[in-house]
Amino acid sequence: MASNASDAPVIGISCYSETAAWGVWQRPAALLPRTYVDAVITAGGIPVLLPPGAEAARALPRLDGLVLAGGADIDPARYQAAPHEHTTGIRPDRDTTELALLHRALERRTPLLAICRGAQLLNVGLGGTLHQHLPEVLGHRDHQPAPGQYGRTTVRLEPGCPPATLLGEKIEVSCYHHQAIEELAPGLEAVGHATDGTIEAIRRPGHPFVLGVQWHPEEDTADPAHPSAPLFTALVNAAAEGARA
Repeated sequence: MASNASDAPVIGISCYSETAAWGVWQRPAALLPRTYVDAVITAGGIPVLLPPGAEAARALPRLDGLVLAGGADIDPARYQAAPHEHTTGIRPDRDTTELALLHRALERRTPLLAICRGAQLLNVGLGGTLHQHLPEVLGHRDHQPAPGQYGRTTVRLEPGCPPATLLGEKIEVSCYHHQAIEELAPGLEAVGHATDGTIEAIRRPGHPFVLGVQWHPEEDTADPAHPSAPLFTALVNAAAEGARA
């Protein structure tokens, strides 16, 4: 972890562009749940929000690490599929921005933590596909029990590699997703599964730090003692090491 503010690594976090209400205002806004920001700060990093737009990827050389945050569904056209009736909230500008961030980060070997939608985007960006509505595949709604309500999922992680080396081989996590990885992209490795077989963690071997998790560690790390906290610490440490190199 960085020792003081002057050498703390800068961590970009992709965010939403949505109409939001605050005070007397209701206007278009760049926004993100505060839990992402707090998780990066607690881990010792300096968070910087990256809203959708052409300029976001140009900021990548100034960043030491990147978080691809959760959000609504990715446009199925990105993986050559027709939209399912339950695929909603598509934001083409966000897809374009985050795919550009992803590829720039991989090219520059920038440490990357991809969360929920971010993990799906990592897979789609490298040529994989998604299940568009898990309840039809699994026969249950445990991963997204109700609007605005996180589910609790037990994830078993592959021993001997991240994230198991950070979190242990079994962890209970907060999840909120109705989509998930179907066909895994070339160059990615599935390293964590829910008990129903859903892919819950992926990594890219050979890169200094690329992890994707289908759950929401930023919600669990409100408690620094929660087992998910090391994900953000590991990202910030990898970012700090890369900045020194």
